[in-house]
Amino acid sequence: MELKRLIEVFRITAAEFKEIPDDTVVQWLELTAPMASRKRFGKVYPQAVALLAAHRMKLAGFSSDTLGGQAGKAVNGFGIASYSEGSTSISYNTANMNAGDDSWYALTSYGMEYLNLRRLYSISIVSAGEAT
Repeated sequence: MELKRLIEVFRITAAEFKEIPDDTVVQWLELTAPMASRKRFGKVYPQAVALLAAHRMKLAGFSSDTLGGQAGKAVNGFGIASYSEGSTSISYNTANMNAGDDSWYALTSYGMEYLNLRRLYSISIVSAGEAT
């Protein structure tokens, strides 16, 4: 039941991937699920996983558009430098990313939405249970 819910939330959250087959989406959801804390996100866990999977798919170059006749396939792998076809243009600049911050998430709107969810549902300072 949970996988079905993850797919439903993904399809609502990331409508641009409507042409991507479910089996591909499931693979990305399964690869991404361990990266989001079920405990911290609670009831919005499916949304967090869907947003993070969409972010990763976007960075991997997936698109519902028929990019070069490759509908539903990665265009150029992670770190697309530039891609244009008609009125569609994709480019990512990861050269100045700092591994210690959240700049990686800022590369897509899905990543930014994931950050917003994380800020709302995750506390950055966690008590170790020690008495003061």
